[in-house]
Amino acid sequence: MTPSRKWPLRKIRLIIKREYLTRVKTKAFIISTVIVPLLGVGFFLMILYLVNRQPVHTYRLAIVDDSGILIPAVVQALSHQISNGQSEFTITKTIDRSEANEAVQEDFRSRINSGSLDAYLLIPRDLTQSVELHTNNFSLVEPVDSAVREALIAERLSERGIQVRDVSEIVRSVDLKMIRVSESGESEEKGQTIGVAISLVILLYMSLMIYGIITMRSVLEEKTTRTMEVLISSVRPSELLAGKILGVAATAFTQFVIWIASLALLSSYSIAMAKMVQGSSFSGIHLPISLLVYTVAYFVGGYFLYSAMFAAIGAACSSEQDAAQLQWLAMVPLVFCMFIYGVVLNDPSSTLSVILSEVPFFSPVLMALRIAMRTPPFWQIALSFLLLIVTTVGVVYASAKIYRVGILMYGKRPTLAEMFRWLRHA
Repeated sequence: MTPSRKWPLRKIRLIIKREYLTRVKTKAFIISTVIVPLLGVGFFLMILYLVNRQPVHTYRLAIVDDSGILIPAVVQALSHQISNGQSEFTITKTIDRSEANEAVQEDFRSRINSGSLDAYLLIPRDLTQSVELHTNNFSLVEPVDSAVREALIAERLSERGIQVRDVSEIVRSVDLKMIRVSESGESEEKGQTIGVAISLVILLYMSLMIYGIITMRSVLEEKTTRTMEVLISSVRPSELLAGKILGVAATAFTQFVIWIASLALLSSYSIAMAKMVQGSSFSGIHLPISLLVYTVAYFVGGYFLYSAMFAAIGAACSSEQDAAQLQWLAMVPLVFCMFIYGVVLNDPSSTLSVILSEVPFFSPVLMALRIAMRTPPFWQIALSFLLLIVTTVGVVYASAKIYRVGILMYGKRPTLAEMFRWLRHA
């Protein structure tokens, strides 16, 4: 390689090094790199706790039975045991239709407001009408509703001459397990695949958005402080643009790899962590190596595409306010992905999902989502990645033209028509 060709590459390397070291040494980078995996672990443990949380105290319930026949069945249906061996519900008072009146209900309402009673159940005379649960505790709705249904079934069977001691055993349904079929084999599905897919969508969306904006602000900061004029005297605009994009890319890649590795470790240890709760859906989490490779590949491709767009916006503007008004041009495709990802999530193989995931501005997020849900044919992945590369090259080329003109333009924010003129004449 001749010295004349080595010199531009050396300049680009110096710019990359400066951009990279400037960012990885900041407190914001270190804190965000550490805090995201910690938040992931905390979120995982919180969901595990909430999903498997058992009542730890006994609820106080009064029953007003205007029908006069359901109280015994409801009381029996509510006689559940909780972890400390006590009953989940204590029936503080039962009133049949002869004693039911507005004064009694008013007394119950005041006791609920004072905290001496958790709820009271009002059963109407006509059992085809709605049963009312008066409470301010939403967690009581499901168990009381189940008990009332069980009591009604027992009463209706009794009217037909069928005596049943334990209605719950009769009406108990059989669990339906979903066994997910994939090329790597079969596994029980409890929603963990959807959880991983949504996590990847959010991770890709946030990473592409954040690092695109960081690239834009880096260009804008040097432009507003007039540092750009000094740099341009030593390097060409295209070299400066390449160094900035690659320098921030190295920072983004470092952080993204740490996040992905943390997610993989979380997946690896999820089985051990979930053993504390039998049947936990988190025990089935599995992240194939191919999914991690594809995710990183689409992140890199998406980064270069969006960072070039954001860099061009930063070069075209002279202030944060101007950039905020123009950055929607780069943000709209990413925001659209967040609006439309539910379509792909529901049916990853539909025609609409395939078309959307092939569009270069959407594929970094939507194709990764499809791969996480159900790996598409390889030709679709290859085609989307090829289109992404071609589009990225075109966007970088166009951004370099805007960058070359815009970095030394100050004053009024350029219009879209002016930016298109820069593309034609630069």
